Amino acid sequence: MFHFLSYDFHGSPFVLFGPPHIVALLVIFLINLAILGFRKASERTLRIVRWSMAIMLCVDDFSWQIWNVFWGHWDFRTMLPLHLCSMMMILAFFMLIFKNHRIYEFVYILGIGGAFQALMIPPIGIYGFPHFRFFQTFLAHG
Repeated sequence: MFHFLSYDFHGSPFVLFGPPHIVALLVIFLINLAILGFRKASERTLRIVRWSMAIMLCVDDFSWQIWNVFWGHWDFRTMLPLHLCSMMMILAFFMLIFKNHRIYEFVYILGIGGAFQALMIPPIGIYGFPHFRFFQTFLAHG
């Protein structure tokens, strides 16, 4: 378990377009296709999906912050949510909670390019599968 969360990861390093990367992209693609299937679902089901996605975004971002605090790498200059991805994540959270279509349009236009780039060339360094950073990055950008 500790290996999964370690800062000095000694497992297999991340390989761009290696098997874990391709599988992660495929899983994200399939999940997004499945979400499209909810378009005609009942209001109750849509509310459950919306809230589940919002909670997942919060847990993902807070776990990233906590991981950096635990390893002593949290710093105001690098960890405040001022990156495009962090800002889009916060806006997506509010969009999901309040069903705000204006925020949706904004997040869709600005977020899709950044998320696509982060999925194709993830900024995870040495952290390959099955490290926490691997899952956190693909979950946040997927």
